[in-house]
Amino acid sequence: AFSSKTLSEFLLERRLMLTDSLEKCLKKGKGEEQALAGTVLTLLCLQMGSGPEGEEVFRSLKPLLVSVLTDSTASPGARQSCATALGMCCYIAAADLEDLVSCLSCLEGIFSPPSAGEGGSAPTQHGPLHCSALQSWSLLLTICPPSHIKSVLDNRWLKLPPLLSSSMIPQPCPGNGGREQCLEPRPLQTSLVFWQEDLCHQDTEFLRAQLKVLATESNKYRAKTDRRKQRSIFRDILRFIESGEYQEETIRFGLECMYLDSWARQRTYQAFKEVLGSGIRHHLQNNELLREIFGLGPPLVLDAAALKASKVSRFEKHLYNSAAFKARTKARSRVRDKRADVL
Repeated sequence: AFSSKTLSEFLLERRLMLTDSLEKCLKKGKGEEQALAGTVLTLLCLQMGSGPEGEEVFRSLKPLLVSVLTDSTASPGARQSCATALGMCCYIAAADLEDLVSCLSCLEGIFSPPSAGEGGSAPTQHGPLHCSALQSWSLLLTICPPSHIKSVLDNRWLKLPPLLSSSMIPQPCPGNGGREQCLEPRPLQTSLVFWQEDLCHQDTEFLRAQLKVLATESNKYRAKTDRRKQRSIFRDILRFIESGEYQEETIRFGLECMYLDSWARQRTYQAFKEVLGSGIRHHLQNNELLREIFGLGPPLVLDAAALKASKVSRFEKHLYNSAAFKARTKARSRVRDKRADVL
């Protein structure tokens, strides 16, 4: 219900009761209950927005999120859910820089590689947890002031490339029913925020060499679709680092559309999409918080006549699909025809 509807007014009257219930789940619950509490808390903050109410919910439950996340004896699924919740709730409701810096530091402590004496690579058994912590960390970087990003770049830059050579094998993420793999390409989007802010690091040759290898990797222990996705993402990253080119993406919802024209904007959209699932389009249309974040203005108010006029009839769809099919068949036939071969 939280992901598919906008219920802010309904929830404002009940936020204290919900906060108390979530606090009990995080304190006394085990495993799955704590994981679900983290997910519900993220959606609750998304519904509350960035006002005083959302800030109050985040401030009251932040210590519990940090406690579960840093507890090595807690369930990996619960820790993963709390990593996502901490990043999302801080992004939405954190009121000052102190909260932002403390959350960044906590998340970094999860994915930072061990010291050189311990092997220098992340342990395999916590791959999904590391992915969630990295994704939340990179999301928070998109709202950091430039001065703090410079500090992160100077002090933590060298911690990122070792994760690319980590021995972590992709595993199904518990939060999405095992449909999507926790892949290594995602963490590299964090470093691209630095380039996006014109704070390019001088020593990038070692990173480029790693990216070129990963952009052409063909290890058989990964599924074909996963290898294809990895190569595609790393090619895009390498192209951006070398030439500054970013492939713009268009997201359509209802009668509107928005453009993802930077890595930071894409990371933000992906974070909300992972939390809301299929409800992302409804929230882009109606949730004031998301519309403010993406600069979409107030929600559109359309009457029945306008909605009806915007819909394409089934016959028009059929004509369009037929024409597209015919054009595609002609184009492919020319390529397949032996007479089209050029010696």
